[in-house]
Amino acid sequence: MADPERGGQRNPGTPIRLGNLNVVILLGRVTMDPDLRYTPSGAPVLGFRIAVDRVWRDKATDEWKREASFFQVNLWGQSAERLSKTMRKGSAVLVEGQLRSRSWEGKDGEKRSVVEINANRTQVLDKTEFASGPGAGPVEEEPDIPKDQLDDIPF
Repeated sequence: MADPERGGQRNPGTPIRLGNLNVVILLGRVTMDPDLRYTPSGAPVLGFRIAVDRVWRDKATDEWKREASFFQVNLWGQSAERLSKTMRKGSAVLVEGQLRSRSWEGKDGEKRSVVEINANRTQVLDKTEFASGPGAGPVEEEPDIPKDQLDDIPF
């Protein structure tokens, strides 16, 4: 049997081995000041939400349209502590990480789930000291989510 990894032909009866790829790269703006927390073991985690715009031209009206998507991001370790001092609402950020889905039961007994981004690298792109100051640019407003639902997400 020929080895396809070495340039040979794959035997039709041999299953194809597929790898896994889970990479997300987003460029957006922070929608509210980040929240630095610590796990029970003392590991720092910085939680923040970003808005990422999608811009397209409406063929029917020939107008440019804009739609924002919102993503929860978690950054762990020393980077979390460092960025908590400079990242603010309105900060332009570049996030690289993986998608992660979690499920849990809320205080009301209802099953809940969330898809979030576990960041490997996060870079604040603003040159200003605080992003909410002059030159920060517009921040898309985030849809209202009841605070009690946000508090149900365990760390």
